[in-house]
Amino acid sequence: MNIAVIIAGGLGHRMGQDIPKQFINVFDKPVLIYTLEGFQKHPQIDAIEVVCIDGWHDVVWAYAKQFNIDKLKWVVSGGMSVQESIRNGVYNLEETCDDDDIVIIHDGIRPLVDETVLSDVIVKCHQYGNAVTSLPYNEQIFVADDDISTVKYIPRDALRRVSTPQAYKFGKLKQAYHEAFEKEIGIYGASYTNTMMVELGERLYFAAGSDKNIKLTTKEDLELFKIYLQSEKIGWLK
Repeated sequence: MNIAVIIAGGLGHRMGQDIPKQFINVFDKPVLIYTLEGFQKHPQIDAIEVVCIDGWHDVVWAYAKQFNIDKLKWVVSGGMSVQESIRNGVYNLEETCDDDDIVIIHDGIRPLVDETVLSDVIVKCHQYGNAVTSLPYNEQIFVADDDISTVKYIPRDALRRVSTPQAYKFGKLKQAYHEAFEKEIGIYGASYTNTMMVELGERLYFAAGSDKNIKLTTKEDLELFKIYLQSEKIGWLK
């Protein structure tokens, strides 16, 4: 069984709106629904869980009914951080998932998940036990020596940009979150499942990525999203 865990627990202050950014309407549809549709339409996704802000659960269920997201099976409360939210989603599946089931973690504010990317994440996870969406890094990266200068750069062929979706075998994922929160490893600040796994000593495996898999953080990101929606390049929206 392949289960998508969609993280929609943030408030989105940087967007500067009155409601959480995952619920902002774009062309008469909430951002979160665009995200859920990518998983709803994928034939290998069996069920969807949304980790959501308290007070918005009924809204998620209502939107799911309105837009025919019938793979949605659970809506779970988020935590004070993204890692707490993911943990809550993982723990909620403990009575449902077998150790060999695949859990795909994805940001609710990445609404342009590509079908081929999602397929490759699942394939790679079957093969290696985990898979993280990745792309080459095309800019030069220099290390600051002080506030105004540098003497060192990092070769860009040694770098990968990693985002979501990320897929993990449930047994390892469950074990990792219990260990991380018991030992307080990889759970603070900007930590995510992938960084936590590395801090716990796990090797991660790269899967395909897509440049259009943008994260909606600012108003500028929202405008770019609208442009993508209006473009004929997005095959699954046809």
